[in-house]
Amino acid sequence: MYFDNAATTKVKPQCVIDAVCEAMKSMGNASRGAHGTSLSASRVVFHTREKLAKMFHCNRADHVILTMNATESLNIAIRGTIKEGAHVITTEMEHNSVLRPLYLMEKERGVSLSFVEAGEKGVVKPEQFEALITPKTQAIVCTHASNLTGNVVDIEGVGAICKKHGLLFIVDASQTAGVLPIDMEKMNIDILCFTGHKGLMGPQGTGGMCIREGVEVEVFKCGGSGVHSYDKEQPRDYPTRLEAGTLNGHGIAGLYAALNYIEEVGRDKIEEKENRLAMRFYNGIKDVEGVKVYSDMTAKQHTGVVALNIRDYDSAMVADALSEDYDMAIRAGAHCAPRMHQALKTTEQGAVRFSFSWFNEEEEIDAAIAAIKELAEE
Repeated sequence: MYFDNAATTKVKPQCVIDAVCEAMKSMGNASRGAHGTSLSASRVVFHTREKLAKMFHCNRADHVILTMNATESLNIAIRGTIKEGAHVITTEMEHNSVLRPLYLMEKERGVSLSFVEAGEKGVVKPEQFEALITPKTQAIVCTHASNLTGNVVDIEGVGAICKKHGLLFIVDASQTAGVLPIDMEKMNIDILCFTGHKGLMGPQGTGGMCIREGVEVEVFKCGGSGVHSYDKEQPRDYPTRLEAGTLNGHGIAGLYAALNYIEEVGRDKIEEKENRLAMRFYNGIKDVEGVKVYSDMTAKQHTGVVALNIRDYDSAMVADALSEDYDMAIRAGAHCAPRMHQALKTTEQGAVRFSFSWFNEEEEIDAAIAAIKELAEE
């Protein structure tokens, strides 16, 4: 039983698998020729941009940049926009994909950082961001939802603050893209970064970023582009500016199929099921003696993630027991979210994370509840 969907969705729609296999047999290199196989690849890339722009309400499909994952997208966004000596606000909820690029900017460009505190409940609120704004503040960079607890940030509220103060707003949607509603215009998001292999149900090695019209992101890497080959510099037009080298066409074909699948099923149905499964699990274990839940399951919005610990057991030992004795795949440890563990006071113990997907079923949830009850009795 697979409960590690916050890391990657293991179970993919069959159409995704079929699309990748077909692409590997037939696809050429997008934008690198006028022959049929190259043009077919270019069409898939083009239509994928259109689908993503529609999903996230990005008003320019050519401002959808395709990358390897959210980590690459966040590096491009942060390193391509944050200025020398600027002040940036982020949160204690962040994954290292946000933290480490910001720490690098702190070291290389003298950027100063402020962190919105999550507290022992792992929750942040929009007004906390506004309290940290200074005359030097250039940007707010934050996650849409914690990969550790599933707690969701009020992105629309934070976006309104950014608009009020003229700040750049960069959002990490790794845990929410494809599951929670995201409207760049309504939420005032300037750059939305996402990965393809989680809620979007696509292959690993796919992801992207959507850039609001008028936002300038500097070149991250240089190389082949298929156009302006005699220029010494990378072309300035999006998306070519940020897509040097050959794209993962086979993976993008799978991502396109996944986007079609989500569209057919309905994102709202996926969100409802994941929430229902998470609440079923939570209600089944919340009153078990010795079990502590860190996720805020009372919130209006939440992802399909529940983080917990059992007594003072090391989280890795619990994960091993679940794997060996119950055949359950979960994630334990630090989850690449060091400051969140500090806030939750779990730096030594780590945390046991269950994360559910559209492809999990209630019978699996009930088995997980039974397993936790048995481990808590030992």
